[in-house]
Amino acid sequence: MLTATCDLAAPEPEKLLGLFCDHYVEHGAVQRRGAAGRIVIPYGRFAILASPTGLSVRARADDETNLTYVKWGIVSHLQEFLGEAAPSVRWTGDGASEGTPAFWRELRVVSAGDVTPCMRRVVLAGNDLERFDAGGLHVRLFFPPVGRPLRGPVLAEDGCPIWPQGEDMLTPRVYTIRAIDPASGQLSIDILRHDGDATPGSSFAVNAAPGDVVGMAGPLGDAGVPPGERLFFFGDETAIPAIDRLLRRLPATVTARVVIEVGGPAEEQTLNSAAAFDVTWLHRGAGRRLADAAMELTADTLGADGFVWAGCEHADYVAIRRHCRAVLGLPRERYRVAAYWRKGVKGE
Repeated sequence: MLTATCDLAAPEPEKLLGLFCDHYVEHGAVQRRGAAGRIVIPYGRFAILASPTGLSVRARADDETNLTYVKWGIVSHLQEFLGEAAPSVRWTGDGASEGTPAFWRELRVVSAGDVTPCMRRVVLAGNDLERFDAGGLHVRLFFPPVGRPLRGPVLAEDGCPIWPQGEDMLTPRVYTIRAIDPASGQLSIDILRHDGDATPGSSFAVNAAPGDVVGMAGPLGDAGVPPGERLFFFGDETAIPAIDRLLRRLPATVTARVVIEVGGPAEEQTLNSAAAFDVTWLHRGAGRRLADAAMELTADTLGADGFVWAGCEHADYVAIRRHCRAVLGLPRERYRVAAYWRKGVKGE
């Protein structure tokens, strides 16, 4: 495991330790004993020891990318908590302190084509893609300004990335890897087409030509669903890549029920899995909606080990999450509900 350390001179060290512990309790496992705190997050872990003059921090992760994320989080929250009073940070130990971040990849377009009238698939090629196959489902793509070459981030002395500004400023958007083959160095990203809307992702997907270059960072989010015999998936078009990838990872011993809301019959897609699963396609504006279908789920149908997964628009997210928590009474480890987009709001 890689390790990096730093010593920080800071005012009210124990209060600052408390701020870190209070914040990270929402993102991982936190233990505090007196002047010492230990925090475990998906990317790694770090320990903080408060002294009369400041904090000693020890960050650990299983690879350089995750170590970068752990250090980045520590420094960014230090700046959030202390503002202009935040001390400068210099890490020692493992992990590059300057140069190109380990999480950054430069990808080139291999091909682009329609999956459905509203969904466009872009096949991209790059190097060292193994961690994107085993890690989280999502990545962040970075689009350079039209007519400008791609210029990626570099690491500062404090271990945080410095992103290009001005005429080279990148536009980031989060997408799901639909399929990936590290051996061939290729992956597929499905992007919704927004006709008449100058969104960077849609414009890129529609106009992508072989050789075009984009940046990628990640992976992000959860890598899969917990083991269990009965799974329930709910989503709209934006969640189809994630649902398909999760289904492909399931063993034959699992059964799954899938409900997906799309614009119409032409937007239905083929899904694949070794597991036994059935799919219900809901056509938007034709009566029954996604949230309605999710709220029909009962505790008896879910069973003792059932798991609920949903990716959808924000209003549906609120309704489905409320149903999981308030009606079904599920603990956090038995459901995963995410808002993939919000009506009327552009961007991620």
